[in-house]
Amino acid sequence: MAGKGSEESATKVRLDKWLWAARFYKTRSAATEAVAGGKVEVNGEHPKPAKTIQRGDLIRVRLGPFEHIVQVTGLAERRGSATQAAALFEETVASVAARARHAEMLRLAPAMEFDEGKPSKKDRRALDKLRGR
Repeated sequence: MAGKGSEESATKVRLDKWLWAARFYKTRSAATEAVAGGKVEVNGEHPKPAKTIQRGDLIRVRLGPFEHIVQVTGLAERRGSATQAAALFEETVASVAARARHAEMLRLAPAMEFDEGKPSKKDRRALDKLRGR
C-alpha cells in the first residue's frame, strides 16, 4: 500500500501544500489561511485547503493588490528551489498583462498625503475609490 500512496502523490497534491511549494506563500499555514479566506480559486470554485489539485487545473491567487492566474504544470509536496517552484506552474498571458497594467496604474496614481493623524472617513472613502473597491 505504500507504493499506492506515492503514486497518488505524483498525480494529485493538496492545494495548500502546492501553493507553499510553488512559493506563492512563505509558510504552509499562510497558504491555508489564504485558501480559507477566499483568496484562492481552483477552476472557478473557492476550495478548502485540503482540495487535491492535478496538472491542468487553473488557479487564481490574489496576493496583495495583484492577481495571478496560473495553470498547474507540475506537482510537488515539498518546497524546493525557486527554479523548481517556477516549473510547477505557467502564468497565463492575460494574467501577466493585467498585472503589468495594474502595476502601472499604481505607479502613476497620485500619492495621498494626510496632514496629521489617521485618515478621516472622507479620506478613507477617497482611498477606497482610488483602489477600486
